[in-house]
Amino acid sequence: MTFDRRKFMGASAATGAAAALAGATSTPAAALEGPSAQRGKGPRTYAFTVMGTTDLHGNVFNWDYFTDKEFDDKAHNDVGLAKISTLVEQVRARKGRCNTLLIDAGDTIQGTQLSYYYAKVDPITARRGPVHPMAQAMNAIGYDAAALGNHEFNYGIPVLRKFEEQCDFPLLGANALDAKSLRPAFAPYSMHRLRTPHGRDVKVAVLGLTNPGIAIWDKANVQGKMTFPGLEEQAAKYVPKLRSMGADVVIVSAHSGSSGTSSYGDQLPYVENAAGLVAEQVPGIDAILVGHAHTEIPEYRVKNRATGKDVVLSEPLKWGQRLTLFDFELVWEAGRWSVAKVSAQVLNSNTVAEDRKIVRLLSDEHRKVVAYVNQVIGTSTQAMSSADGPVKDVPIIDLINHVQAETVRAALAGSQWASLPVLSQASCFSRTASIPAGRITIKDAAGLYPFENTLEARLLTGAQLKDYLEFSARYYVQTAVDAPVDVAKLTNAEGIPDYNYDAVYGLAYDVDVSRPVGSRISGLSFQGKPVDPAGRFVFAVNNYRASGGGNFPHVPQAGQLWANSEEIRNTIIQWVKAKGTVDPAEFASVDWRLTRAGVPVF
Repeated sequence: MTFDRRKFMGASAATGAAAALAGATSTPAAALEGPSAQRGKGPRTYAFTVMGTTDLHGNVFNWDYFTDKEFDDKAHNDVGLAKISTLVEQVRARKGRCNTLLIDAGDTIQGTQLSYYYAKVDPITARRGPVHPMAQAMNAIGYDAAALGNHEFNYGIPVLRKFEEQCDFPLLGANALDAKSLRPAFAPYSMHRLRTPHGRDVKVAVLGLTNPGIAIWDKANVQGKMTFPGLEEQAAKYVPKLRSMGADVVIVSAHSGSSGTSSYGDQLPYVENAAGLVAEQVPGIDAILVGHAHTEIPEYRVKNRATGKDVVLSEPLKWGQRLTLFDFELVWEAGRWSVAKVSAQVLNSNTVAEDRKIVRLLSDEHRKVVAYVNQVIGTSTQAMSSADGPVKDVPIIDLINHVQAETVRAALAGSQWASLPVLSQASCFSRTASIPAGRITIKDAAGLYPFENTLEARLLTGAQLKDYLEFSARYYVQTAVDAPVDVAKLTNAEGIPDYNYDAVYGLAYDVDVSRPVGSRISGLSFQGKPVDPAGRFVFAVNNYRASGGGNFPHVPQAGQLWANSEEIRNTIIQWVKAKGTVDPAEFASVDWRLTRAGVPVF
């Protein structure tokens, strides 16, 4: 029985829990690999494989639109669905296509200039608009289901709904509910039927779960429209239902990391990275495809408290760098199929060439975006680089902060807040971002800010800013005064990513890395005078941080003075266009530095 998406979504809207059947209609025994089909004496068995991707973030090709060249990193990873497609076809050739499923764990339509172009420049929502490249690629590869990620909501619900309409597979979100009816706003699950050489068909249920953080990270797009309860709660509701519907195997596709931690503190009563908790607390799950955390977990086993059975988790690396394989072995016993064994592994996409079918399919879209990002928008009097951004106050980060502060200052002109000093925060989002001397293109400016964050203005006191900076300074590894300094080992303490270290523009201060966390900021001043703890400041801050991302103190609770719906990336592009010439002498200065006992580290 083939999957009818329109019928499924109609039923889902009516009942909140319809089932879709997809997959094989016939499976020749010869197509099965190894011991997957046994006849005659002994137990009857069947084996199949579920492939999984996650956090594709708009990557179709092994291409970096921010540098306009082939993607590469220190580990020589490759990215993109064109590479994944080759791996998928190899697995299908080995296992038999009818003995495989392909699913995704979310964050699909945001992250590259390719995905941005078809959301904003030539939007898929326009009348007679294009089909989203990610939908085209995933349809061609033959995905069976995909969970919603939090970044699916970045461009607003209309773009997401249009993308959903263009997909030949369901977008799943059992904990994405309509805010008024509290019924599923998307299909909660899909059911897939695999035909075996003997016994009845194997029914595989895929339950989709997304991230509760959507409620704060994309508050402007979802408030009053959707609500996002915890993953454990919804899994506990749906897994027994799926078993009662005859599911022999239950797989969860969860856009949620496995660590049990949250980056937004206590703003929501739900855990951000809850996949491990779901495995531990909800009986009846066989495997979980993990997403969101951008880490590689080939296989991770969690024992379920109620059953004592292992649940197998796997997270393939982001952007299509890895493909997870869940291998299932089933046995026919007492008139039903039961799972005898589950294992997981990941395949590396840098071991294969891009699938020429996908390359041909989307070559026109790729060329359009390459032409777009290479448009010249201004000039720079000197080259700027973010390479030292994590350890030094560099002009290229000052540029981001200057544009943000200037934008907020202009927005508040004539208001009751116009006389207050404006400060700004920014992170080193990419250590490879650069602005060349001479011509500046869209890709150069966009490369400074790879996220679709928007800008807000919040009201903070001097004391709160000191707390904010102390929290940010956790990023540095404590290094004794007389110890040698290894720059490669100085940052990212406790795994804190670069994007969760903020420099504050407009203040001067030292960060003493020899001191313990919480007492590192000294010499905090504004315009040459010590900061008054009771003084009031306007803080230009991105919506991720303002919503609690990174769990920085005070900002989420601070009064909002202004907010903008334009991406900061576009604000920078428009600022460069209007300015014409970018001269770091107009905005760059060294206002913060790393020290040890008052002696600069650099």
